[in-house]
Amino acid sequence: MADYIPFITSEESGNLVNKVYSDAEVVRVSLDRVKKVRHLLPASSKVWLDPCVDGMDDLGARRSQPDKRNSWFDFMSGFANFEKIAMPAYHAKPEASEVYAFVKEIMDKCTACKPAWITVPQLPLVSGSDRNKINRLMAAATGNWKSSSGFPGRLILPLVLTHQKQVNRKTARNPKVQQAERCYQESQADGLWVVDMSLEDDSGSPILRNRRFPGLIDLHEELNLRISSKIRIAGPYWGLNLVLWARGLVDHPAIGIGAGYRYLPVGLPGRPPLPKLALPSLRRRVGIKPQFRNWLDQAIAKLAASHPARAEFSGIKKNFAALSVFDRAREQVAGFYKQWFSAIATAPKAGRSMALFQDLSAAYALGKSLPDLADEGTARRPEAVAEPLMLSCL
Repeated sequence: MADYIPFITSEESGNLVNKVYSDAEVVRVSLDRVKKVRHLLPASSKVWLDPCVDGMDDLGARRSQPDKRNSWFDFMSGFANFEKIAMPAYHAKPEASEVYAFVKEIMDKCTACKPAWITVPQLPLVSGSDRNKINRLMAAATGNWKSSSGFPGRLILPLVLTHQKQVNRKTARNPKVQQAERCYQESQADGLWVVDMSLEDDSGSPILRNRRFPGLIDLHEELNLRISSKIRIAGPYWGLNLVLWARGLVDHPAIGIGAGYRYLPVGLPGRPPLPKLALPSLRRRVGIKPQFRNWLDQAIAKLAASHPARAEFSGIKKNFAALSVFDRAREQVAGFYKQWFSAIATAPKAGRSMALFQDLSAAYALGKSLPDLADEGTARRPEAVAEPLMLSCL
């Protein structure tokens, strides 16, 4: 079974998991959507059920509107004290009995679905300590619930970061690590899941290499020193999750399913995603725009007839119209990602970081020889995605 954990968010992504990632040891689904996708999940995969509590991060943005219902808000409104617990004013003096009633009800709802893993209810982290009390109470309530319910599965403590300032410097990381250690113990958790929802690690931003990637890598190292977790998860990201896994800092890279390589809590108003295609030899994606087709012509002209990337780019150009359809593009990206992961997974654990370094080095060297990608912003250089990931492998 594969180490990656696909994050299923819809029936479409469930179908794609069955088609591409059916060898996943674990798949993750949110509680509000599990009934719609349960029949699509691979029979051999364990189910990790998330109770959607991180969607309470900004209740105003997720509240039902008169002209458009929010299914997540409607679902969560059925749990005791939901809106009260979501309000920032409540976090200064939360009532343990009210928090326990909320946690017990939502965890009982989760266990009715018979998952192997359940996420401990927690709100995303903020820069200060405003949510420390409410998160500690929810962690303690989960531990009490586990003791009384006899839940036989695993509990996963989430550490959902919301801003780079929380991890770029050690002075900011220290209180987050201390809070995580305390919540881990009080919740009787078996695993730890860490994700920075502000990170777009394939953006090509110059701060990724020198600030953001080192800060997150250091955070995982510090958490591993303080918490002896049986299950360690990172992501979903595009590539940093694979770096952390290859370096042995986590056991499972969480992944998107052809899209969704940046984590977003449930309940946010959706926007139509921009179709993107994978460029396998460059270990990156590119938005499907008219300029991209022109770039393919330029890149093909730069490469020798025998170069493997020339055949790859020619194939994309030949099938450009079909691949421009969102569902087809998503499947193409998912298929590439599966092959990418599998290639690194064949290496012995001790050699995976070097294998990924060499893999990304080849992508970097190829990208340096190719023209800029128009309309890709800070990732306009073809090697812009591979370079910071490559430099973080060792």
